[in-house]
Amino acid sequence: MTGAPRSDPPKIDLDLPYITDGLPGVGGVIKARPEHFVVDEIPIYMPCGSGEHLYVNVTKTHMTTRDVQLGLAELFEVKPENVGKAGLKDRNAVTSQTFSIHVHDSSMAPGEASRLIEDQLNVRVNWADYHVNKLRSGHLKGNRFTVVITGLEEPTGVVLGKMDRIASRLNQVGLPNYYGEQRTGKEGENIRSGWEILQGRKRIRDRWLNRFLLSSYQSYLCNMYLAERVRRGLFSRLLLGDVAKKHDTGGLFTVSDLEAEQRRYEVKEISFTAPMYGYKMMKPEHEAAELENLELMESGITEDQLRRSKVKGTRRMGRLLPEVSISGVDEGVELVFTLPSGGYATTLLREFMKTG
Repeated sequence: MTGAPRSDPPKIDLDLPYITDGLPGVGGVIKARPEHFVVDEIPIYMPCGSGEHLYVNVTKTHMTTRDVQLGLAELFEVKPENVGKAGLKDRNAVTSQTFSIHVHDSSMAPGEASRLIEDQLNVRVNWADYHVNKLRSGHLKGNRFTVVITGLEEPTGVVLGKMDRIASRLNQVGLPNYYGEQRTGKEGENIRSGWEILQGRKRIRDRWLNRFLLSSYQSYLCNMYLAERVRRGLFSRLLLGDVAKKHDTGGLFTVSDLEAEQRRYEVKEISFTAPMYGYKMMKPEHEAAELENLELMESGITEDQLRRSKVKGTRRMGRLLPEVSISGVDEGVELVFTLPSGGYATTLLREFMKTG
C-alpha cells in the first residue's frame, strides 16, 4: 500500500505526545540570551593535514549555518555546494561547527585562512586544517548541548526535583526521536510547502531550498509515525518486522525473533527505526509494515510522487537514549547532554518544560 493522491491540502498536526506524560513540567524559557544555548559538534574524524579541502571550525551566533556557508563560498570564490557541513545549527545560539571548503590550491596556510575568515565574517575560528574529502551530512558523531532554562516560577529545589523525575523516566524508556521545529517550521509552513512540491503544485528553483522543504515533509511524516507509536503504547516494545538498528555499530536488520530482540531492546542494545519515507527506503515487514503503510496512506502521498521528486528515503533511529546532567545556576537551571547526529535538543527540552 503506497497511499492515494489527494486534492485537498493536509491538516498539519503539530501536537506530539510526551513520553513523560503525567509528570509535570517546569515551564520557563530557553534562549533568553544566545549564551544560554551552547552547541558543540562532536566529529567522527579530524582532518589529516593535507588535501584540497580546508576544514574550519567556527563559533557563531546570530547566523544560520547557511549564512556561514554562503559567506565562506563568497570569500574563497567557490560555489556554495563546494562548502561542506555536517549539520545545521541554530541562529539564536552560540554554536561551534566545522565547514569544509574545496579550495583546490592548498598553498594558503591554515593560520592565514583563519585570519582571513575572522576579518571578513562575524565568526571566531577555533582551528583550521586540510583534509582529503568534503565534509558531508552524517560526518558527525553528535552534538553536546549546554542549555540554561530561565524564567522559572518555582524554587530551584522544587524544579530540580521535577526534572530529576523526568530524567529518570527518560533514562528508563528513552526519548522519541522527533524532528524539531527547525525542520518543520513553527506553524507547519515548511511542511505544507513540501506537500505542495510533491503534489506538483509548487516549483522551487533553488535546489537547496527545494530539498529542504521536501525533507521537512518527510520529517513531519516521521514525527506522525512516532507520535502514533507512542499513543498506541508501542514505543517501549518492538513489533514483528520492525527495521531495528544496533546502537554500537549502526547496523540495520529486520526483527524476526520478537522475543529475543525485545530483550536486546530493553537493555538498550538496539532500537526500532522510524521511516523517512521514500521510494528506496528499507521497508519493514508484517505488523510493523501495517503501521508504516497506514501513515503513508493517510498522507495521500504515493511512492510515484516520491520517485518523481527524487525522494529516496531512509531510516531514522526511533529512540534516543540521552544522559542528562542537571544543576541549579544563578539564572535558572542548566542541562548538559549529548545527542547523536540528527537528534534535536528541543525534543528533549520539551519533555522537561512542557510549555508547548
